[in-house]
Amino acid sequence: MKIEGGCYCGELRYIAQGEPQASVQCHCRECQYITGGNPNIIMIMPLEGFNFTKGQAKTFKRPDLEKAVTRLFCNHCGTAIGTQNPMRPTSIILKVGTFDDPSIFTPAVAIFTCDKQKFHHIGEGVKAFDKRP
Repeated sequence: MKIEGGCYCGELRYIAQGEPQASVQCHCRECQYITGGNPNIIMIMPLEGFNFTKGQAKTFKRPDLEKAVTRLFCNHCGTAIGTQNPMRPTSIILKVGTFDDPSIFTPAVAIFTCDKQKFHHIGEGVKAFDKRP
């Protein structure tokens, strides 16, 4: 699979190629902070197939957490592109909203539904888990 995407202002562009490792909607409280209240809609792709084709992302990593993720975002418009998780060193976690064609995404699982808000929606047929499966 080949995914092309970028930020809102166009300063960042990327290509991600390879076999998707997961298609997830995460309802955890941390993701709600990052998204502004909604679940985080993400696709996990192989890091080796990911490259920025325009610009370079700014990064943020919380210094107070032992295994903090590194968040990638546009320094100009603030669009969150994705995340690198030390627990998945060979993967890139991409936000579906940054895809040129987000319609290619179909969630396979909803995770951390223990934190799900009443206004979050989980589609029919999507496997749901209180935490990580």
